[in-house]
Amino acid sequence: DAKHLVPNKMRDFFCTINLDQEEVFRTQVVEKSLSPYFGEEFYFEIPRTFQWLSFYIYDKSVLQKDLRIGKVSIKKEDLCNYTGKENWFMLQPVDSNSEVQGKVHLELKLNELITDNGSVCQQLVVHIKECHGLPLINGQNCDPYATVSLVGPSRNDQKKTKVKKKTSNPQFNETFYFEVTRSSSYTKKSQFQVEEEDIEKLEVRVDLWNNGNLVQDIFLGEIKVPVKVLRNDSFQAWYLLQPRENGNKSSKTDDLGSLRLNICYTEDCVLPSEYYTSLRNLLLKSSDVQPISASAAYILSEVCRDKYDAVLPLVRLLLHHHKLVPFVAAVAELDLKDTQEANTIFRGNSLATRCVDEMMKIVGKHYLKVTLKPVIDEICESPKPCEIDPIKLREGDNVEINMENLRYYVDKVFREIVRSSISCPTLMCDVFYSLRHLAAKRFPNDPHVQYSAVSSFVFLRFFAVAVVSPHTFHLRPHHPDAQTSRTLTLISKAIQTLGSWGSLTKSKLSSFKETFMCEFFKTFQEEKFTESVKKFLDDVSSTESKEPSGLSEPVHLKEGEMYKRAQGRTRIGKKNFKKRWFCLTSREFTYHKQQDKEPIFTIPIKNILAVEKLDESSFNKKNMFQVLHGEKPLYIQANNCVEASEWIEALCRVTRCNQKRLSFYHPSAFLNGNWLCCKATAESTEGCARCTADVPADTQIEIDGDRETERIYSLFTINRAKLQKLEEACGSIAVYQGPRKEPDDYSNFTIEDSVATFHTLQQIIDILEKLNESHEKYQKKRSSSAKYGSE
Repeated sequence: DAKHLVPNKMRDFFCTINLDQEEVFRTQVVEKSLSPYFGEEFYFEIPRTFQWLSFYIYDKSVLQKDLRIGKVSIKKEDLCNYTGKENWFMLQPVDSNSEVQGKVHLELKLNELITDNGSVCQQLVVHIKECHGLPLINGQNCDPYATVSLVGPSRNDQKKTKVKKKTSNPQFNETFYFEVTRSSSYTKKSQFQVEEEDIEKLEVRVDLWNNGNLVQDIFLGEIKVPVKVLRNDSFQAWYLLQPRENGNKSSKTDDLGSLRLNICYTEDCVLPSEYYTSLRNLLLKSSDVQPISASAAYILSEVCRDKYDAVLPLVRLLLHHHKLVPFVAAVAELDLKDTQEANTIFRGNSLATRCVDEMMKIVGKHYLKVTLKPVIDEICESPKPCEIDPIKLREGDNVEINMENLRYYVDKVFREIVRSSISCPTLMCDVFYSLRHLAAKRFPNDPHVQYSAVSSFVFLRFFAVAVVSPHTFHLRPHHPDAQTSRTLTLISKAIQTLGSWGSLTKSKLSSFKETFMCEFFKTFQEEKFTESVKKFLDDVSSTESKEPSGLSEPVHLKEGEMYKRAQGRTRIGKKNFKKRWFCLTSREFTYHKQQDKEPIFTIPIKNILAVEKLDESSFNKKNMFQVLHGEKPLYIQANNCVEASEWIEALCRVTRCNQKRLSFYHPSAFLNGNWLCCKATAESTEGCARCTADVPADTQIEIDGDRETERIYSLFTINRAKLQKLEEACGSIAVYQGPRKEPDDYSNFTIEDSVATFHTLQQIIDILEKLNESHEKYQKKRSSSAKYGSE
């Protein structure tokens, strides 16, 4: 959210998230406010290098261009200082001299020359090779050129490259020569050395500009390299473009307001897979360790201050290697030992409940979409008043009509849920089956506990949470408005209650704190709902195979607006780029003239042969990819790098098991009678580059096992002191077998078998030391190979 924004009158505001100058996300518009609350979450992988993560506040305009009020820019290196906590940031003014992105490739060299009169002078050679990642100007590729200057106290020699048209990655390949004057006392030496006093004040400056033709040229960034760093060497490097020194600085900064952000940024240095073999094997055998509290996976959760830090990479790693179900069963059994009453089963935030929560978020993503998205869309797009709390009713509201509206929504959501068991992922069913039988074994005299063990997850922690926060589960693009949020909250409460009816003997009406909810539920026939819930819970906790029928609805995976190049299926058709609405389901990939219109073009998923990036040089456009199928390639331009990456991943994931996937493709387009990449003249020529994803994989989840193992290694490293404390605790317990007289540092740890736990701890510490050495070698190698000015 933001507060005290200028101008000091009620306006419509929205916020954008930018990687350097590239917008990757935009919030919804908050109308008529000076302190707008956005309340939106965005999670994304960053597909390219960047310098700044920036947030821009805009004043929405209907007739004119949206006005940028101010920005918050955080340097990549500083993100770790703000991660995992809320911070208020003062908005800074937006100055064109500070809005830069991209990098430039330079080669610099000092030559020794002998003049006609026999004196020696220096010649500085600057070879500007290319630039990469320059920003778009007004949504289009820029027309860049560079100026190269040698600057000193009494000189400013400037030279200029040619203008390159419509490209963000210009290839300049131009060389410039500058004479470096020497003092008269200088004499030639056998081994040339540049005198310190002569070069101390000289620097090479390269400025990038967008050629404005009839309007003013736009500054794109600059770099400065002191000549003294050359000595007698020649070297080349990539330099990140920087803002001007006076960019974003003014004698007086107006108070533009402030923005509150909660940023979570992680960066992983992942080594080759073989380095993680020992740690990975130790974690994967956790479910076989007796007792489970002595396993490496359980110890990880013990030493992390926040269990969630450990749960996310752990669940993803175990999922990737098909080891999650036995591990969840083992930690759930440990959880049940401490559960004294059946009606409190799996209600806490233990390792078991968090693992199941995370598993449902990862595995159940498509299940939620196919089950809830249509009804959630109806509630958000055509909302009916549903407030039934007498205190919150507004003047003119009819509580009876509101109750009917709420009942209609609750019935519809409930009906969709209890009919959805056929779509429940097999992995979720396997976990629910284990939990159900463990609960029945722990409380053999309670016939209802087997249902409450499952409903406490599937209703309370899955469906009810998704209903109240649809944007978090990607069921809606934005946070709902206040009235719709209230409606969703009431529906969520009702779903939690209905879900528990099938698992508890007594009526839940007495448990309501609000009398209005109690009155609302008197209209429900408990027996009818109880039977529906029980049947649903039986179905989703069964291990029987549930193959969907051929008539089942396709799963909606992704949709959005992008640009596609005309297919050129007719001779007259002009091959330009047109804006279209794209939709991906588990059956087909389509594009439409507008959202909710009939598809213009359809590609069945089974016919897709490959999905790959397209070189920018093909059409001088960024963020392009190609979908190869039976006909000509479909060329698509996404709106930004994150969107392009997400579409490629989604299309690859759903097509990776296709029988006829290609192994080779053309990275560029076929234009003017030849492939731009390999110059082959036949359009049917086999591809010249290997496909990036030609191996069939799990179509449901995309997980990098090595990256998750690296994160676990990092967590163990950060919590090394706690590992040592736990090791001391095991030693202390093994030596002193008597009762503990008072709480100590070890009382927070679960130690069932001190010898087994100690053995695992020693293995973990040994593995950490070896991985530390590998990381240090890598960092040393990286730092020794890095050159001045390189990224």
